[in-house]
Amino acid sequence: MVIGASAGGVSALGALLPHLPADFPAVVLVVLHVPPERPSLLARILAPRCAMPVLEAEDKMPLVAGTIVVAPPDYHLQVDTGPAVALSVDPPVSWSRPSVDVLFETAAAVFGPDLTGIVLTGASDDGAAGLAAVVAAGGQALVQDPAEAEAATMPAAALARAAGARVLPLSGLLAALLDTRAR
Repeated sequence: MVIGASAGGVSALGALLPHLPADFPAVVLVVLHVPPERPSLLARILAPRCAMPVLEAEDKMPLVAGTIVVAPPDYHLQVDTGPAVALSVDPPVSWSRPSVDVLFETAAAVFGPDLTGIVLTGASDDGAAGLAAVVAAGGQALVQDPAEAEAATMPAAALARAAGARVLPLSGLLAALLDTRAR
């Protein structure tokens, strides 16, 4: 499972991830836009609230079901065969590194139809192309309702690009995640 967020993302992630059970049968990979000069506190913020372990990604770390892996600042979080993490300092995509598109596109190539991609609140179009790649690979696409997002640009862009994506409020996204559990 891959999740992307930007402006307002800490609150949105805080409404979803703490409700996933410790035995959640998938790895959850998260990109939150963080300025490159600032340390990411996301893992430290989420870890005490989540039943699943929350880790900041390290290059070549294996992806293990039942964990939440967050992108470090100024690195693209990618999925490599194994599956494992690959970190990259390739140029920013949509002015962002880490980029939601990069994570979603590489995860779609590895996980195909077993992948669920979720685009949350944000103020750019990052994630739109990546969610389209998830759909093209046969995966499930979920988008936070732009009407309830703190910043509607990112979910609206994702809906414009990813045909067939389901639009849900945060509570509906949580219900969908718990219902699909194995994706």
